[in-house]
Amino acid sequence: MTLLSPLALIGLMAAVIPLVIHLFNFRRPKRVDYSSLAFLHDLRRTTLQRVRIQRWLLLALRTMALAFLVAGFARPALYNGAGWLGGGSWSVALVLDNSLSMTLRDERGAYLDQIRDKGADLAAMLDPADEVFVATLAGDYRERRGVASELPGRLEPTALTRTVSSALVQAGELLMSAASHPNRRVYYLGDLQRSTLLDTVSHLMPGSIPVELVHVGGAEHRNVSVTRTEVSSRIVEAGQPVRIEARILNSGSGALPGYVASLYIEGERVAQATLDLPANQEVAARFSATPRKRGWLAGTVRLEEDALPDDNAHHFTLHVPQSRNVLIVRGTAAETQYVEAALASRLDRGRLAVDYDAIAASRLAATPIANYDVIALLAPETLSSGERLALVRFVEAGGGLLLFPGSTAGQQEIEALLQLLGGGHLASDGATQLEGDALVAFEEVDLEHPLFEGVFADGTGLVESPALYKLLAYVPKSGTEATIVRLSNGLPFLQEIRKGQGAAFFFAVAPDLRWSDLPVRGLFVPLMYRSVYYLSAHGNVQGERLIVGNPASVQVAGSLPDTRLHILSPGGAEATPQQRNLFGVTVMDIDASLAVPGAYEIKSGERVVQRLAVNLDPRESDLRTYAPQEAARILGDALQTRVDVRESAIGGSMLEAGPSGAELWKACLLLALMCLMGEVLVTARWRRTTGGR
Repeated sequence: MTLLSPLALIGLMAAVIPLVIHLFNFRRPKRVDYSSLAFLHDLRRTTLQRVRIQRWLLLALRTMALAFLVAGFARPALYNGAGWLGGGSWSVALVLDNSLSMTLRDERGAYLDQIRDKGADLAAMLDPADEVFVATLAGDYRERRGVASELPGRLEPTALTRTVSSALVQAGELLMSAASHPNRRVYYLGDLQRSTLLDTVSHLMPGSIPVELVHVGGAEHRNVSVTRTEVSSRIVEAGQPVRIEARILNSGSGALPGYVASLYIEGERVAQATLDLPANQEVAARFSATPRKRGWLAGTVRLEEDALPDDNAHHFTLHVPQSRNVLIVRGTAAETQYVEAALASRLDRGRLAVDYDAIAASRLAATPIANYDVIALLAPETLSSGERLALVRFVEAGGGLLLFPGSTAGQQEIEALLQLLGGGHLASDGATQLEGDALVAFEEVDLEHPLFEGVFADGTGLVESPALYKLLAYVPKSGTEATIVRLSNGLPFLQEIRKGQGAAFFFAVAPDLRWSDLPVRGLFVPLMYRSVYYLSAHGNVQGERLIVGNPASVQVAGSLPDTRLHILSPGGAEATPQQRNLFGVTVMDIDASLAVPGAYEIKSGERVVQRLAVNLDPRESDLRTYAPQEAARILGDALQTRVDVRESAIGGSMLEAGPSGAELWKACLLLALMCLMGEVLVTARWRRTTGGR
């Protein structure tokens, strides 16, 4: 039979209790002969009958309240076709863990084979009328009816996985929306990996559907992985050493002395590091490598073979620009020959390549500055508000700005531009002439700044100060600035001002022999080159780093607005994601389709404009697991539902443990409360009719 629904029971009780109270509420007749002995006898008999009925009614209400309370704590469930305590058809969801950690093995074989067998055993215990939903941590769902032995099907390991808690909640949502039977349960079959058990966002199990854990594995496995790779050098040049740092995690319980990690660029091993890895700790491996060619290069950090071979290669990309494009904007009285001569040089046999264009300041508004990496602004007399805003947006988007002073007429323009960049202010209206005792020199040089990286190969670290005849006094403002070279009078000679993704260099002197002899010193040419290289880097020395299966937005500079970009996978598959043009860059919205680790190419036509590094989720590399009972407790607290551990899937009924279906304990407690309220109403009516006795 089919039991009445909880709402029907509540409605029935709400209708019956007032009716019973009304039927046994006897009222006095309107006209009574009080002198009659027969009346007194009838009155006594009626009163005793009413008292007896009221007492029986109170007893019934109290008994029912107690019975409903006991039934509520017993957690009854509503089954279809089998009454309160068993039987009926079931809707079951099997969540199968097919993450990469399931490729591990123990004495029983591969974990993936074990859960495939246990899933088949569980499905075989179902009746033909039951329905089963099969899910994986990768998020794919299948439903089969009446063919239980085929349910697990083919199960392949994949890097596209989620947390166990989110997979269980999604399986519960599927049962709530698509299941035909009120008896429902979710089963998880996997290794209970610590790092992937819970999600960062808490979710509750829909309908408090119970969960059972069927675990495999439990053996301890040694594993070492790379959690992150960073290109430390800000300036990357062909033929020059580049510093690369990898964070390496030993997730095993034993230390690993003398561990070797190797660095590959374009498939060639170029460096290696030997490390001592403490147990359950992360260590930095530092490499120095010299790229031999320009463009977007694919790099890999490779580790020794261990229990999980899929995470022994961690990918990154390195950008060695073909050339830097510089726009020289000169004022009317500006001396530009020294800057142009320095940038026209080819240092170190052509390894440093700079292409430049020179224009008058009056042509700045009509020039597409987004085509350049760095703008050198030399002594501008006038800058309109629109030109200043365009320069600020250029820096915010990742461009570089070299700012040199000039005539007194242009000082207000420079100060207005500095303030828009978030910088300080000029201390005077014009340049300060230095004579006699007022002569100053370099006092402090920040040799740790990337601008000077690799300059002083002899290890002396000495920077010879030029002779200064005139300078523009600048007062820094905020923490977004850094003084690279400070003078003996406390003023900055070279100041860095960061804005958005880019930066600006402010020089206190013009590249003019009337200001200093810097243009004819040996420091000038490398200083110009390295300034251009540093300012043009704007974070593009390394490509975007993505996680397999995680959506992301990627900005691509240097592509034509009318050209559609496409992505080429390591295996040669091509895809064209959604994209849009914003402020001179193309924004690509990448979905979860990047499923294979490796270096992906972003191409504009046939030209590679950027490379992406796609790696496994670092959490998957931590192979530590929970004990089944501890995992059940943690999941139960997180999902707010009952989570049990099933030690074996073989033997007995699959659904014999614990209540399921639509639980009625809330309805029982509500019915107990209604009975108690009925008792209060009967008692109050009794006292009114008996005069308070």
